Amino acid sequence: MFLIDTSRHGEPVYDPIVNQSLDNYLINDLRLPGHGLIMYINDPAVIIGRFQNAYAEVNLPYLKEQGIKLVRRSSGGGAVYHDRGNIVFENIVVGDLSNYGDFKAIGEPIAQALRQLGIASAEVRGRNDIAVDGKKCSGMAMVKSGDAYAAGGTILFDLDQTVARQVLTPDRGKLESKGIKSVDARITNLKPYLPTQYQTWTSDDFKDYLLCALFEVDQVADIPTYHLTDEDWAIIDQRIADHYGQAAWNYGKNPGYQRYVSKHFPIGTISFNFSVQEQKISAIKVFGDFFTTGDPTKLESVLLGCGFDHDHLRASLSQVNLAANLGHVTVDEIIDLLMEDTNGN
Repeated sequence: MFLIDTSRHGEPVYDPIVNQSLDNYLINDLRLPGHGLIMYINDPAVIIGRFQNAYAEVNLPYLKEQGIKLVRRSSGGGAVYHDRGNIVFENIVVGDLSNYGDFKAIGEPIAQALRQLGIASAEVRGRNDIAVDGKKCSGMAMVKSGDAYAAGGTILFDLDQTVARQVLTPDRGKLESKGIKSVDARITNLKPYLPTQYQTWTSDDFKDYLLCALFEVDQVADIPTYHLTDEDWAIIDQRIADHYGQAAWNYGKNPGYQRYVSKHFPIGTISFNFSVQEQKISAIKVFGDFFTTGDPTKLESVLLGCGFDHDHLRASLSQVNLAANLGHVTVDEIIDLLMEDTNGN
């Protein structure tokens, strides 16, 4: 394993749009063979998953009022708030897909580093979380391109949870499915768990500790490192200008259709925004925090124009591979969600 230094001209980069675009460049263009790692800290931002509806997941008026950036990542997963109390890590793996999809393999080295620090309850749990004392301190995501993938997540060290509560609007069904009454009950910062002698650590101190623990060295300077070049940055800058810095990518468009239904499944939250005219689906968009390497818009294609009743919905949904393009959810579960209002739920 080696470190990929994402500083620019020796200075750390805190711009979340820049940092969030790096994984795409690293797995699609630079493609350094083997197992690389990046680790960085962002200025205040909300990071949303590739398939999420920003207008439903984020308190956009508060975000704009506070000057917080909205950034969409290339992978699935849910919405998270970042500030300089967060550390972001990503494994950049080229040429070996053996651990792709395995969040345990991705998260366990971080959990082990926390246990070595004296946080004995650190563990990987659930679909894609790292937890301490049963509370989430890290959420993970991953994205694949050919024989390469990026996999990692955020680590809550000293996050401003007051701002996080204001800017995020979590799906109530997801919380209820976990028996949780509030966001506060399920997340925690790591700083309070540090041994007394480390309570003065900053986020940068904690980041340096993690790097040294992961690479089993005494100081960051001893880690094998690739430094991004001016040529690398020229391509990254162009990608941001053309795509990742565009509002069309980060915000998307709020469909504003008649009906909005949402439910949390084991694979994640699935939401549909759609309209029905003359008993047919006249417009539809799928959202969610699920992970898939397929194409969820295939569901939109088969459902558009479909008769809005059980038989027609079943016939249309049977034309698409739900497992490949959405996840392990059944046709009946999707029909029940779409017809939630008509079923009297």
